[in-house]
Amino acid sequence: MQMALWGMLFALILSVVIANIRVFKVPVLNQLSQLYISFFRGTPLLVQLFLLYYGLPQIFPILVGMDAFTAAIIGLTLHFASYMAESIRAAIIGIDRSQMEASISIGMTPSQSMRRIILPQASRVALPSLMNYFIDMIKSTSLAFTLGVAEIMAKAQMEASSSFRFFEAFLAVALIYWGVVLVLTRVQTWAETKLNKAYQR
Repeated sequence: MQMALWGMLFALILSVVIANIRVFKVPVLNQLSQLYISFFRGTPLLVQLFLLYYGLPQIFPILVGMDAFTAAIIGLTLHFASYMAESIRAAIIGIDRSQMEASISIGMTPSQSMRRIILPQASRVALPSLMNYFIDMIKSTSLAFTLGVAEIMAKAQMEASSSFRFFEAFLAVALIYWGVVLVLTRVQTWAETKLNKAYQR
């Protein structure tokens, strides 16, 4: 959960920045963001984690001291931010352009309009997909044990190896993940209901 929460926080910040770059078509940065999205959506998360933890330190010696836990958070952040950025961009584009024009006409800057008018409305549209990505991120933290992080999958593997109770160990892991997802699904339903209340007639 700690990996997923930190990963989601950083991914959300990064995805909002990238989405705004894509919406406003910032020169150079827009092309770089498209390349970033294409790479991280087009390659498996496990490959990205291995490349980040084992590959990059050979090119950039400053990364040699990076621990597996940090590498897992960075990998999750970069991977899921590429998906979340497109969801947020689509939600922003879905807001009527006249609202941006109206806010600018009363003296707001484009950044103020985006922060105060557009993003709050876009968050309601993007919430279901963002929650789904968070759930997917929680499940993807199980890949961190391939880097040596002693998370729940690694603990289950060690327990099963010592007791030879593989079924019980991995069934327990599955039930824990399932329970967390059920709780998050309830939270998502509650949040959607609350955000959509103002739009119901």
